[in-house]
Amino acid sequence: MTGGGIGATGNPSGVVCGVALTAGLASASVAGEPYIFDDMLFIGIDSGTQSTKAIVLDAESGEILAHSAHGYDVIGGLPAGHMEQHPETWVEATFKAVEACLAAIGGRRSEVRGIGVSGQQHGMVALDKDGVPVRAAKLWCDTSTEEECGLLAEGFGGAAGLIAKAGNAIPPGFTAPKILWMKRHEPENFVRTATILLPHDYLNYRLTGVKRMEYGDASGTGLLNVRTRAWDRELMRFIDPRVEEMLPEVGSSLVRHGELCAELRERWQLPEGVVVSAGGGDNMMGAIGTGNVRPGVVTVSLGTSGTVFACAGQPVIDPQGEVAAFCDSADQWMPLVCTMNVTVLTEQMRDLFSWDIPSLERHICAAPAGADGLLFLPYLNGERTPNLPRGSGVLFGMRTGNTTPAHLARAAVEGVTVGLAYGLQRFRDLGVDPSEIRLTGGGSKSAAWRQIVADVFGVPTVTLRTAEGAGLGAALQAAHVVAAEGGSSAGLSELSDRLVALDETTRCTPSETAHGLYAAQLERQLGLTRALHGAGWL
Repeated sequence: MTGGGIGATGNPSGVVCGVALTAGLASASVAGEPYIFDDMLFIGIDSGTQSTKAIVLDAESGEILAHSAHGYDVIGGLPAGHMEQHPETWVEATFKAVEACLAAIGGRRSEVRGIGVSGQQHGMVALDKDGVPVRAAKLWCDTSTEEECGLLAEGFGGAAGLIAKAGNAIPPGFTAPKILWMKRHEPENFVRTATILLPHDYLNYRLTGVKRMEYGDASGTGLLNVRTRAWDRELMRFIDPRVEEMLPEVGSSLVRHGELCAELRERWQLPEGVVVSAGGGDNMMGAIGTGNVRPGVVTVSLGTSGTVFACAGQPVIDPQGEVAAFCDSADQWMPLVCTMNVTVLTEQMRDLFSWDIPSLERHICAAPAGADGLLFLPYLNGERTPNLPRGSGVLFGMRTGNTTPAHLARAAVEGVTVGLAYGLQRFRDLGVDPSEIRLTGGGSKSAAWRQIVADVFGVPTVTLRTAEGAGLGAALQAAHVVAAEGGSSAGLSELSDRLVALDETTRCTPSETAHGLYAAQLERQLGLTRALHGAGWL
């Protein structure tokens, strides 16, 4: 896909925000005391690849008063490996979701004090001098930039040189190679580009009129030195000297991004001084929303993609480059492993057999652990961990007794979960050893899948009382900003402890027997992947 000329050229939503004003603060608490959130509501927005969701959080009670979701798809008809969406699609879905939530709470909209935004990571939003997208956004799952990744690596001594320089290798999903791709393949769009933003930054811009980045999502561009949390000038200049001008200011994730602009405040009938927090990437906001804001907890997200991430008080740099050394959106660090194919496989199974979700669950449970030797390499969209941008799915070990629909369903779930277990193994190699895993994402709703995760990882698992981890994290971050500006010295972890509730009815403990089986399957899956890749088949 070239994507040239595909992009939003206007403003169908009809709202253009001006420069943010000075905020009106909530009543201050005494420094050092917990903040009192009486009659204060916060909106959390979670803008992803498949939908944008919004929730309204009562920060005093912890109750989610309203939620709404609006779905969409990627742009169709593009070549393999090219994944794009129009930024205006996110804006329209955001406005619809927020407006539905505000309608649901009625007169309590006057209590809204802040908004936080979570967005899909790594996407490239290129804006012209007027703030209008020059093309569609290239997404995190776009693998068309393999050649550009090679050029970046070659320019800095390979993956090891990039890691030594800024803390991360640069895989195709990151933003940096997308910028270089646009320069090489769409020079006219590159010349028109005045600003590069990430998806959540663009939504923040549309809410406030302010262009800014925060440490967490910015660390997923590949251009931020995660050790110093500053842009790396040499990396930017390697792409083009103009990139320094394109990237906005980067700063703390725990301060406001701006204030909701007057046009939207009037349209939504909200009070003056509504704060828009810095926001962050979906994984960073998911960490906050699952209480993963201090070392020891590990979150696993079972969504379109799969992620394993933890909180660290210092950068966790993987010399092999398999664990991303991100910053989090709470001014700490977040080692993370991402795989590109999780619910992608289960949705393929549902489509293949015309199952509803309960039918899928029954079939997963109908086959034994290990699927009688049927192994599914889950690389349907290529893969990021391991780095196989041209990868494809493989069914291996088929026999007359293990090719039933139940075995295929079980093998699909086990394949993606064992793939994530490789990431947890790398965490342990780097000194991050969890005692509990908190599950989020659509796959976490499956009781069978939750037990498989516990058995594969060998660690107890539990979900949250709300499935809206990223949206809740965004709302909590906004609440923390309002509290801090009001004089509270309580940290985000204290707020998280009070408002993030576990659903103990979902807790699963691992089976020692099943864990041993899956440990062997991990080695088998890795060996098959290496053999096929070495032979040029993956």
